[in-house]
Amino acid sequence: MQQDLLHRYLFDKLDVRGELVQIDHAYNEMIANHNYPAPVKALLGELLVATCLLTATLKFEGEIAVQLQGDGPVKYAVINGDDKQNMRGIARMQSEVTGSTVKELVGKGYMVITITPTKGERYQGIVPLEHDTLSECIESYFEQSEQLKTRLWFATNTSEGKAKACGLFLQVLPVDKQKSIDDFIHLEALSDTIKPEELLELDANTVLTRLYHEDNPRVFEPQAISFKCGCSRDKTIAALVNVGQQELLDDVAENGTVNISCHYCLKEYVFDEQDVKNIFN
Repeated sequence: MQQDLLHRYLFDKLDVRGELVQIDHAYNEMIANHNYPAPVKALLGELLVATCLLTATLKFEGEIAVQLQGDGPVKYAVINGDDKQNMRGIARMQSEVTGSTVKELVGKGYMVITITPTKGERYQGIVPLEHDTLSECIESYFEQSEQLKTRLWFATNTSEGKAKACGLFLQVLPVDKQKSIDDFIHLEALSDTIKPEELLELDANTVLTRLYHEDNPRVFEPQAISFKCGCSRDKTIAALVNVGQQELLDDVAENGTVNISCHYCLKEYVFDEQDVKNIFN
């Protein structure tokens, strides 16, 4: 079964579009060695799926960041990605995690969607986290910003080494308003029958056939999703320049080396005294 894919589809006679995302390897790489509690892993999985869906839906070339921030146990969680579906993400906690809903995890806060296109103006949308689920929060975003009826279904498995995050997306097409709403209601009722284990365990074609076999979804070529951190020794050196040579040398004198760890992939970059001198020479 193919993993880490985004599938887009349309219906020949219905004014609705859909997407299906199933993510395995990229999700496991994202949460590996971070020791997140299971509810935080699930939240990051849903946020990863949501970002992939948004990237495909909003149709831009460039970068996207979808961030949750609030006063709850999870101070913030963010997925950074681009239109090529290269994704990375992280969560930061400030107290013990006891709940599992968005409100229990993030508390009173916001979802911030930032799009930085390769060409054109930077865009930012801010949505209050007023619902218990991330899917409902994103549905509200589309209702407010795009005035388009939208539904999302998420499913996650947070088992160590076998984690998987999946999502199903439906949205009306801005054509004939009454017809598109009627079409949407029909497909929404079918989609509501999907079980989490079906999204997690069945391949995309089987899922779509089971749900919409009488409506003939036209599925486009899938897009691969990857975990891509983007950190490098050169980027770390660029950051160290801003710290200053003497402060770095003092750190080496005290600790033997300067150790910088990437927040996303946890890769560690080590610099000794000669490395520091070479940076500034």
